[in-house]
Amino acid sequence: MALDLLPVSTAAPSACCTPTTGATMSADDAEATARTLKALADPTRLRLLSIIAAHEGGEACVCDLTDPVGLSQPTVSHHLKVLTEAGFVTRDKRGVWAYYTLVPGAVEQLTAHLGTHLRG
Repeated sequence: MALDLLPVSTAAPSACCTPTTGATMSADDAEATARTLKALADPTRLRLLSIIAAHEGGEACVCDLTDPVGLSQPTVSHHLKVLTEAGFVTRDKRGVWAYYTLVPGAVEQLTAHLGTHLRG
């Protein structure tokens, strides 16, 4: 049985990739953006943002947030701390309670940043 061999090409190889033509995300920027996205990649945190946004004035006491998500106050406080560190909410301590307010434009700023680096 004879084997049909493919011919060997002597042509110069062509470039397999096209050069980048725009700015790319740096490794540090990618790390920071991933941390920010990780803060949003949790159903409870997304619900907390939604609940805060739905409150009058876009502000809610932590005591108003435990029942809607069905979690204990320490667990809700942990989620709110993550959202605060990511820059999505601010915290204002009043007596024994903490009040959380959405940071205006934080989500829009993130999506605009991603749009700058992920245009296809």
